[in-house]
Amino acid sequence: MKNYMKEYINKIDRIIEEGNNKDIDNLLEEHLIKINFFMHERLIHLLVTILFSILTLFSLFFVVTNYSIGVFFLFLLFLCLLIPYIFHYYYLENSVQYMYKQYDNLKKLKK
Repeated sequence: MKNYMKEYINKIDRIIEEGNNKDIDNLLEEHLIKINFFMHERLIHLLVTILFSILTLFSLFFVVTNYSIGVFFLFLLFLCLLIPYIFHYYYLENSVQYMYKQYDNLKKLKK
């Protein structure tokens, strides 16, 4: 998903730089559809990130109150999964916000 998003953003950046306003109405419509797809992806990753955050905190609480080596390893596993999820969600969030700016720039090309 990350590569697909990067390629699409670069494609739109090239179109904006060239100032090519041929068929701009279809491009604006396509861009809105892509934004919606990526927003849905972002929402799903937010929910997964929240779930892993809650699981990490619960396992940490359980380790602190009732020390168990198995639960400690479970906490470490959740923590190792949570960190990449946070970074991926951060990338998705910033990319979608950048796509909003691209949409505004495409609308300026239409004029």
